[in-house]
Amino acid sequence: MSETPLYQPLGGNDMPRFGGIATMMRLPHVASSAELDACFVGVPFDLGTSNRSGTRFGPRQMRTESVLLRPYNMATRAAPFDALRIADLGDVAINPYNLLDSIRLIETAYDSIVASGCRPISLGGDHTIALPILRALHRKYGKIGLIHVDAHADVNDTMFGEKIAHGTPFRRAVEEGLLDCQRVVQIGLRGTGYTAEDFDWCRDQGFKVVQVEECWNKSLAPLMEEVRARLAGGPVYLSFDIDGIDPAYAPGTGTPEIAGLTVPQALEIIRGAWGLDIVGADLVEVSPPYDPVGTTALLGANLAYEMLCVLPGVPRR
Repeated sequence: MSETPLYQPLGGNDMPRFGGIATMMRLPHVASSAELDACFVGVPFDLGTSNRSGTRFGPRQMRTESVLLRPYNMATRAAPFDALRIADLGDVAINPYNLLDSIRLIETAYDSIVASGCRPISLGGDHTIALPILRALHRKYGKIGLIHVDAHADVNDTMFGEKIAHGTPFRRAVEEGLLDCQRVVQIGLRGTGYTAEDFDWCRDQGFKVVQVEECWNKSLAPLMEEVRARLAGGPVYLSFDIDGIDPAYAPGTGTPEIAGLTVPQALEIIRGAWGLDIVGADLVEVSPPYDPVGTTALLGANLAYEMLCVLPGVPRR
């Protein structure tokens, strides 16, 4: 690792939390991932949404709410800034008039990030962005294991005849050979469907599907022990749709579904990924227009920080 000093979040006693430039955790904004171990990167994209748009504003709002975050995780004792060089790369400049061109731009940006060895934590944006990110990761790491937290399976074949949208990324990822299907776990799936077999396609591919009813009224720590055993031994991507959490806690999203995961369960899932070879992660589908108070974005920022805390190389004090 470079001898350049490690970056640190700007402290609340150095600049009031309502002041300064809005970067994730008030980290430095840098132009290149070349000397970074991990980074936050925004993807302000909502061209793939099917119901309520607005996730293009998610990265900016999560950065704004992240001013309350401090360097040390007092629950897990994780100290990411003591060992890794971490900064905010800013946003991918997508094409707001063209979905497919935006996918190309995202993929190109992540090719550069991943090639440098940096592990990206992405602030979405709708869930379409997982596909170009997985393409870039696959070119470096080969087939990827996946922890996917969501109310929806996102394995539609098409949406309004389109192959690429926020409800299709993981079917495309399977078809393109990006995923190690025996090392894929989906947690929190629920709601109504079009057929009784809507989640069975996932099971047929070899995914472990944990519908939300299996999660009610219990700790998910035992589940994550199983997940770690299943996904060990290879690269893993963590993709977290904020609508996996119950809309009572996260109303600011485009496709809310009742009876979702709780916030402590979300923390158990992410913290339970400790020890896996996490090569990247995303927090997607935060739509600030539907939560003007900012609760959803605050939650998203905290979950993105928790993802940082489980990256390889993060010490626990």
